[in-house]
Amino acid sequence: MNSYAPEELLASAISRLIGDAAHVAVGAASPIPASACELLRAKSGGRPRLSLMHQRKANPYTEGSRELFDLAGQGRVDVFFLGGAQIDGAANINLVRADGKRFPGSFGSAYLYPIVPRVILFREEHSARVLVKRVDFISASGNPAALVTGKALFAWQRDKRRFRLESVHPGSSADEVRQLTGFDFDSAKDTPATAPPSAQELAQLRSSVKAQVETDYPEFARRVWG
Repeated sequence: MNSYAPEELLASAISRLIGDAAHVAVGAASPIPASACELLRAKSGGRPRLSLMHQRKANPYTEGSRELFDLAGQGRVDVFFLGGAQIDGAANINLVRADGKRFPGSFGSAYLYPIVPRVILFREEHSARVLVKRVDFISASGNPAALVTGKALFAWQRDKRRFRLESVHPGSSADEVRQLTGFDFDSAKDTPATAPPSAQELAQLRSSVKAQVETDYPEFARRVWG
């Protein structure tokens, strides 16, 4: 049995993808990316700058997302997270409609996706329903740094415009990931397991990170950390 929650594994993996970014922006429904950022801040004593959009207590902007768009246009946002009802093998995302259902819409994704240097696609659900060969509607397209799901981590190959399987989370297998993915992708002969969070990371996640995250994502914090 793992001694960590799946959300803790994902936060640790995402924190490595964020790396040395100076400014990270996270959307309203993104508690795991927010936890990853707070984990980095706990390690470094405050870096990176974190903008939590649409969260009243943590949102630093007075004019809504327009200020974030201005910062991104000036090259002052290093990492942004995007998800979608569907994500396809060409790294397109669909935030409008799928399976006969309508969603809130694209908002600023079509603008932010191409101009933020590192966009990380993130969706916990890993299924052929979400990871499709071709999205029903293209809300935004671009060149992401990576795709993280509840089962695996993919890197994006800009030259091939194709994903490559980098690691599989403990409890899953490369064969399972391929069966549950609606698009084709590259992979090594032996795909490694995603590195688990260290003891130090777990201690930080369960203390200082929890204290920060539960202010803006209280239900998530209760579910993961009690």
